[in-house]
Amino acid sequence: MSAPAEGARAPYGTREPVTDRQIAALLSSFADPEDRRFLAEMMSSVYRLGQDRATTGDLKLLNAALKELRYAFKVFRPYRHVRKVATFGSARVAESHPAYAMAHDFGRLLARAGWMVITGAASGIMRAGHEGAGRTLSVGLNIRLPFEQAPNLVIAQDRKLINCKYFFTRKLLFIKESHATALFPGGFGTLDEGFESLTLVQTGKSDPRPIVFLEPPGRPFWRPMLRFFDDQLVGDGMISPSERAIYQVAHSAEQGVRAILDFYSTYHSMRYVGERLVLRLTRPLPPGALARLTREFRDLLAGGEMTIGRALAAESDEPDLAELPRLIFRFNRKHYGRLISLIHRLNELGLGIPPP
Repeated sequence: MSAPAEGARAPYGTREPVTDRQIAALLSSFADPEDRRFLAEMMSSVYRLGQDRATTGDLKLLNAALKELRYAFKVFRPYRHVRKVATFGSARVAESHPAYAMAHDFGRLLARAGWMVITGAASGIMRAGHEGAGRTLSVGLNIRLPFEQAPNLVIAQDRKLINCKYFFTRKLLFIKESHATALFPGGFGTLDEGFESLTLVQTGKSDPRPIVFLEPPGRPFWRPMLRFFDDQLVGDGMISPSERAIYQVAHSAEQGVRAILDFYSTYHSMRYVGERLVLRLTRPLPPGALARLTREFRDLLAGGEMTIGRALAAESDEPDLAELPRLIFRFNRKHYGRLISLIHRLNELGLGIPPP
């Protein structure tokens, strides 16, 4: 293997040329060169674990996590074209609780709109969401626990039920494979999963998504916590006021579903191409919208102007999205709450809602 050019990053491998060539030969049947590179790096990492004399416990953890994720990716792959909502809430909520009926209606209405509902597959809110969506449009990410977590009858024995050993792989799948987060009344697990969604959107480690706190009318479950957000987190400068845009509150299943569907009414998806952020749109923006957006959200720019364009050359690997119009600009990668506000404004302009 020749030495890398000056200033170039050395290829990641086992540091044993013979072994690197053996890995390359083993992967030669895979056509895509980028896929081959990633597979080679993963195999090199496994080999280097042995070189590092990793403990049996470390190897056991990584082995289980990798197998778990590989299987889950295989299960999700046929449904990647379908929008999904990660729905969280307590397994202890009884059918008589108003949140149960709310979660049932929420799943039913989103399924009617063509969405799939992902839950933790257990009872309570999770079962209600699956009952509403029906078996065909339900996905279960069960966590193996000594209590509470047998899969509900809607998703039990379904090929879309995935049993996870680790919470961290389960949380990764909830975010990676979904397009929205719905939070019904719940305990520590619901709070953990909700804060995961909030943190990933706030820091730009996941794509923008609607995050909706749902509580039945007259049952202010989330209100004290959201007041804490305003009084303590915003009040003490722990988060910025603009980051309130990251989440919404709904007091009915209909409001929750509308918040999610509206988020994708004009905005479709996003992608970085070099220093440029590309927002793909479901419809062209009306006349005057570009000037308004540039003026209102200039603080998001790292230079230059916002432009309307078509698919960039680097997006050729997503041909299904090639015909969508784009809003393109250099994003400063700092103000993700403001980016969510930009998406809300795009949706308002696309739907013809008068600006405030």
